Amino acid sequence: MNQPAVVLTTELRAFPRLKQGKVRDVYQVDADRLLLVASDRISAFDCVLPSGIPRKGEVLTQLSRFWFDKFRDVVPNHMVTADFEQFPPLLKQHEYLRGRSMLVRAADVIPFECVVRGYLAGSGWKEYQQSGSIGGRRLPAGLVESARLPEPIFTPATKAATGHDVNVSEAYMANQIGVELTKQLSSVSLRLYQLAADHLLGCGLILCDTKFEFGLRDGHLMWIDEALTPDSSRFWDLATYSPGRPQESFDKQFVRDYLETLAWDKTPPAPALPPAIVQATSERYLEAYRRITGQSL
Repeated sequence: MNQPAVVLTTELRAFPRLKQGKVRDVYQVDADRLLLVASDRISAFDCVLPSGIPRKGEVLTQLSRFWFDKFRDVVPNHMVTADFEQFPPLLKQHEYLRGRSMLVRAADVIPFECVVRGYLAGSGWKEYQQSGSIGGRRLPAGLVESARLPEPIFTPATKAATGHDVNVSEAYMANQIGVELTKQLSSVSLRLYQLAADHLLGCGLILCDTKFEFGLRDGHLMWIDEALTPDSSRFWDLATYSPGRPQESFDKQFVRDYLETLAWDKTPPAPALPPAIVQATSERYLEAYRRITGQSL
């Protein structure tokens, strides 16, 4: 690989950092705008690994840009620009921001992950095995791992600053934020999922599941954070899809599978990744971008 990973982002002078997440840093640009910086950090089992994945932050930012542009008529989103040349002069002094940063409108964040599942995998598969349902929604009996669901389902989750998000029922969500807003979130999330899934099938990919985040701005719903990236979604190769087993995916599952081979108890500090795993993971992220957009990054 020709460039190193950007694991730690530099504190930007004149712009206070509001948040440092597992991958993204958020800065206040002015009263109305924020800067989202996607680093090359990668997390697994709720631990941030010491090894970064070169160009991962670029993939996350530029894929989000692609989807926000594509679906801007479905629901408003928070993107102002991801074009580095249009950034304020003080930000343009920091070249590392190029390609991995997005200037966005501020919004009041709705404290739920809006998850849509079209197939049975991950925490949904685990919950189904235990209860035959996901988030209180009963599913047909006898489904196998990676099975396609009769129809996509909306399964919200609570947002966790640390640890795993927890699947909850729509009734719980409605009790917290209101029935009408919950209905709107479900409708918009399912619509975005279906449109994205249709696009991805044309790229030879299956959208197993994805999570959306939304906020309110002047009382109106706004799509925020990231959009249909390998960090927020499971993309499967249509050509190799076979229900009844885990699927090869274009995300960090490759890293998780490697870590499972180690004698690591999944508590910090996490182990470093070998160069071959780092390179293969970077290639997966870049391949996802190429297949989805039809262009190389």
